[in-house]
Amino acid sequence: MLLVNTIRDRFEIVLEGLQKRNFPHAEATLHQVLELDKSRKETQTQRDTLQSEANSISKEIGMLMREGKKEEAEKIKSRTSEIKDQVKSLEEAYNNYEEDLKQLLYSIPNVPHTSVPSGKSADDNEIILEHGEFPVLPEGSQPHWELIKQYDIIDFDLGVKITGAGFPIYKGRGAKLQRALVNFFLDEASKAGYYEVQPPILVNEDSGYGTGQLPDKEGQMYEATADKLYLIPTAEVPITNMYRDVILDEKDFPIKNVGFSPCFRREAGSWGAHVRGLNRLHQFDKVEIVHISHPDKSYEALEEMSNYVQGLLVKLGLPFRVLRLCGGDMGFTSALTYDMEVYSAAQERWLEVSSVSNFETYQANRLKLRFKGEDKKTQLAHTLNGSALALPRIVAAILENNQTEEGIRMPEVLVPYLGFDLL
Repeated sequence: MLLVNTIRDRFEIVLEGLQKRNFPHAEATLHQVLELDKSRKETQTQRDTLQSEANSISKEIGMLMREGKKEEAEKIKSRTSEIKDQVKSLEEAYNNYEEDLKQLLYSIPNVPHTSVPSGKSADDNEIILEHGEFPVLPEGSQPHWELIKQYDIIDFDLGVKITGAGFPIYKGRGAKLQRALVNFFLDEASKAGYYEVQPPILVNEDSGYGTGQLPDKEGQMYEATADKLYLIPTAEVPITNMYRDVILDEKDFPIKNVGFSPCFRREAGSWGAHVRGLNRLHQFDKVEIVHISHPDKSYEALEEMSNYVQGLLVKLGLPFRVLRLCGGDMGFTSALTYDMEVYSAAQERWLEVSSVSNFETYQANRLKLRFKGEDKKTQLAHTLNGSALALPRIVAAILENNQTEEGIRMPEVLVPYLGFDLL
């Protein structure tokens, strides 16, 4: 959530950033924020003035009563009743302005970093790095949705029977491959200095608002309505909310967490090869990395996270590229996002497997996540997160890119976890 002071003090910069995002009615919305804030402050001033007057009258009444001037005291008591009614009315008005302002700020996305390119869609994203060579597949190679039938490692039909579309069942060596990838990713993160946590997969409304899934993505999340809880779309939500309403010490930085969780998203449902098989699911597994950073160091942290994810893809032997997302393709809460995509030789297309983002103070403002520096003043921290990695499309790329005439060759780094090197 943007700070009102930021909007007021850097109005043109904020406006330019929102226009880069193609945010509708940006200028009018920002002016509305400032008008609501002005009305809120004026109401607060009136309330405080009246409250001060009430306090003075109370003291005067007490003094008159002590002096035995009961009749004079009774005369000015009526004024205190008037003030109480006025204060109550002003408090209601203040609370309404406060709520309207909060809801309006919730509707405004983060301001993009200056390096974010303009653009309206994924077609306008900027390719900043490509790594690896495209594999040459043997004749008769197939996409992963055919391979999983041939090797009987993932069953979509059985998942439909038990739950519905987008909830596959991993079987035999398919299940082992899932577990191997999770363990590999967690072990690599631990080596890189990330502290492992195992978060809950249900969160409350406060957590959803804290990281920006609510109210923006409410329709994309599964809800346990009886308890007003939500199934997490990513481990980012519970891990980052560990620091909600926390004041850190500057010496605590950097804070680096990693966690594995299943993820649940209702967004799947379109048709076509681009969402076939493992390309898009309602439930999938993912290892997530989260940084809590000093504002001066957060973009160094972003580059570190991006390089770390690239290192995982190198170790898996997958050709990949890195994109800097344009304003029109960025997530609502992000200031700068890098997407990592692996190349699928069988599908002859790029598959997104990770997003690494810096949210600057946007989430921290919602979370009330602050820190104290040497001067003992509190300020908002910066939050970052990234997929390291999401499993479905990694599995799809491993199966498709490693096809040989003998079978599917497993990445060397996974063999110790799998106990086999060929499917």
